[in-house]
Amino acid sequence: MIGTEQKVDTTINNKKKSFSFTQFFKRLRRRHNSKSTKTNAKQVKVNNNNTNMTVPPSGKRVLLTILDGWGIGQKGKGDAVYNANTPYYDYLLKTYPNSHLVASGEKVGLPAGQMGNSEVGHINIGAGRVVYQDLVKINIACRDGTIKENPAFVKCLDYVKKSGKKLHFLGLVSDGGIHSSQEHLYKMLEICKSEGINNIYVHAFTDGRDCDPKSGKGFIKALIDVCNENNAKVASVVGRYYAMDRDNRWERVALAYNLIVKGEGKQATDLVEAVQQSYDDDVTDEFIKPIVNANVDGKLGEGDAVIFFNFRNDRAKELTICLTQRDIPEQNLKTIPNLQYFTMTPYDKKFTGLNILFDKENVNNTMGEYISKLGYKQLRIAETEKFPHVTFFYSGGRTDPFPNEDRILIPSPKVATYDLKPEMSIYEITENLEAALKKEEYALIVLNYANGDMVGHTGVYNAIEQAVMAVDDCLSKIVETAKQHDYEVVIIADHGNCDNAINPDDTPNTQHSTNEVPFFYITDKKNVKISPGRLSDIAPTLCKILGIEVPKEMTGKQLLEF
Repeated sequence: MIGTEQKVDTTINNKKKSFSFTQFFKRLRRRHNSKSTKTNAKQVKVNNNNTNMTVPPSGKRVLLTILDGWGIGQKGKGDAVYNANTPYYDYLLKTYPNSHLVASGEKVGLPAGQMGNSEVGHINIGAGRVVYQDLVKINIACRDGTIKENPAFVKCLDYVKKSGKKLHFLGLVSDGGIHSSQEHLYKMLEICKSEGINNIYVHAFTDGRDCDPKSGKGFIKALIDVCNENNAKVASVVGRYYAMDRDNRWERVALAYNLIVKGEGKQATDLVEAVQQSYDDDVTDEFIKPIVNANVDGKLGEGDAVIFFNFRNDRAKELTICLTQRDIPEQNLKTIPNLQYFTMTPYDKKFTGLNILFDKENVNNTMGEYISKLGYKQLRIAETEKFPHVTFFYSGGRTDPFPNEDRILIPSPKVATYDLKPEMSIYEITENLEAALKKEEYALIVLNYANGDMVGHTGVYNAIEQAVMAVDDCLSKIVETAKQHDYEVVIIADHGNCDNAINPDDTPNTQHSTNEVPFFYITDKKNVKISPGRLSDIAPTLCKILGIEVPKEMTGKQLLEF
């Protein structure tokens, strides 16, 4: 019985067009069977002394099947999931409890409206909680005011108040949203004022790459207004070409360094007018030469505090290096003694002596780690293209297998583009998976079928439909085999792609979609209620199926009632 909260439209089986499904798969199977039956699969076995338990308390093992890039589309001409001939998928829709999951935006830790991806998807699926990306973490902290309690930020403000030293903010001032956010800077300035700090200097880098090349004038004017409201001053302005180099062009970085440390640059009493003068000289934002605010002494000196508010690290490294890590003798750039230096995110693991406001999250007690601690065996299986996702990302950023975790890697086909072989290595994966199911030794198996995503990215629509049909064919095999060996099956996806393969103007769409993704529970249980949710709800839901407690680290909700 489909639960009362199930909302997935199960009428898509009415879509079928004239297509010889049987002939297509006969051809695929002939191609597969014509090869040696010996697979090139690489299996990692973990030997340890832990208890190897295979049957969880519920008596049911679980096969988690992730259909990569398989969203719930709008049933239009570009929706390959809807248009392809998928008799088994349609059977599942009509027969078993199913619902839908959010796989994009803030509910998976991305900015609002941003399409999901395989890395983020698998992290959330395995973690059982929303794992926020850097920008979103900072956005939320600024929005709800908790940045005021951030230990590194508190440390910075305490130091400035006690020492009387200057506080400098460095960073890109634009609304591009790629390297920095003005809103982060504005919020921190507001908090500084509330803490009684008034010796604040902003060194603004103009953009011109991730936004209009002459938008900097407006951003500088807005920044000056915010600074005036918060006892701060804009000390200098320079283009990102100099302040944010990433090619070891130290002669460029030297101009920004000498501006910030020595006050070298064009003296201006009106920074907005000085930016306009650059435009008049045909110099746009990215390339604006150093401008000094002649009205203030905002030079960076020994023992001062710095907050570099860029959240992206690659173009913040070089200026950080010469200010804090090592001298650059060829440009006479010397590190500043006793500098209290704070960054929004980790810039480089080799850097020492820095303070990080938003460090990388340590994702503990993922589903894989938790299963391992309980002594159960698990298996991860995928082909090359998605093997890191069912291992490293599903494990929260851990490379090595957990105790009692086996891995099977199936090589992806060596073709120029996957439209040339839309089935990819799905039959080899399926063959190895069925063998593993028959052993009945794994409490949890995590499987990824890559076709919907990898063929979806080619934009070749006929091949995308063939990929979808290959997945459907293999689902019919693995689900039936799983049921025969006391496995229940959860089928989900990590994000959309093949569900939106053609743009409205009939051009190929090779991007991911923001569509929700399917969620099936293949079980013999009766009167099951299934709810919609998000990817981070899957791990707690698996715990319920297995009959084990949900660890406290998993804040997702259970989506099943039975």
